[in-house]
Amino acid sequence: MHDAWYRSALPLLDERARQAARERQGQLTKPPGSLGRLESLAVDMAALQGREQPVLETIRIVVFAGDHGVAGEGVSAFPQAVTTEMVRNFARGGAAISVLARELGATLEVVDVGTAHPPGPLPGVFDRRIAAGTRNFAHEPAMTESQCEQALNEGREAVNRAREAGADLFIGGEMGIANTTSAAAVACALLDRPAGDLAGPGTGLDAEGVARKARLIDSAVARYRPSLDSPLAVLRHLGGFEIAALAGAYVAAAQARLPVLVDGFISSVALLVASRLLPGVEQRVWFAHRSAEPGHQRVLEALGAEPLLDLGMRLGEGSGAAVAVPLLRQACALHGGMATFAEAGVSGSE
Repeated sequence: MHDAWYRSALPLLDERARQAARERQGQLTKPPGSLGRLESLAVDMAALQGREQPVLETIRIVVFAGDHGVAGEGVSAFPQAVTTEMVRNFARGGAAISVLARELGATLEVVDVGTAHPPGPLPGVFDRRIAAGTRNFAHEPAMTESQCEQALNEGREAVNRAREAGADLFIGGEMGIANTTSAAAVACALLDRPAGDLAGPGTGLDAEGVARKARLIDSAVARYRPSLDSPLAVLRHLGGFEIAALAGAYVAAAQARLPVLVDGFISSVALLVASRLLPGVEQRVWFAHRSAEPGHQRVLEALGAEPLLDLGMRLGEGSGAAVAVPLLRQACALHGGMATFAEAGVSGSE
């Protein structure tokens, strides 16, 4: 697997576009640096997109859905059937991310990589089921090697579809009952931290439920520890199909220089996996928000990430990333639409 696509080097960023954007920022009718991070957002976007004036018109949101065998251990406040019911809700336009996509004029695509109960043919939903959910990692590895590869590939395919549609920005979301347990387990293994640092309430567990979840994660990580010798091994033993698909999508987007907004806890764990598969991926994305899920802060620190928003959100689905899109759009609008001192006939600083 050493020649796998997700190990292919990242292309260089467009430093000429970055420099031109930086110079433009220095000529706009404002004190230098007065727009704060909105300035660096536009400059970094220019380097990724390869144009002095970046644009964010075509937004692609892809929600990967999959079930988790570990749900059988009672680690979620909701039954597993909810994953399939929510896929139908996405297709009908009733979920939070459906509303946000409409508000943004974004395209929403749902990729079923492994629901336990097939939702049937639905508009906007790609049936890419690898299996009826992962296996229960409390008792056996969550995925086979080929299943893990397949999930990574589904992420790459989703990015390819986004590129073919002319996307200026990619947002990945996830849906899967018990996926905060899976994400916390992956993060514990990659960061070598106890589950008490990363396990949270997820869909709404009480303190006792969170403690039970943490014990289960610690036990599984300890059992598999001798085999967890690579990011792929961690993903295969403890991850979920949708987490693997997100990781694959983030690598593929970075390789394609397609800008990405990362959502909350689970998405950030997938990004952590992606950054371990191909270092540098984490420097080509923006982190949309700081989730209220306790483990998110640990993951953000490990990635050196400074999120754009902190709204106490913990929904998933890509919702926090969608909420941050207007910030990126405003950064691009200011960068492209403000007059320079010369254009405006305004005296510059001495």
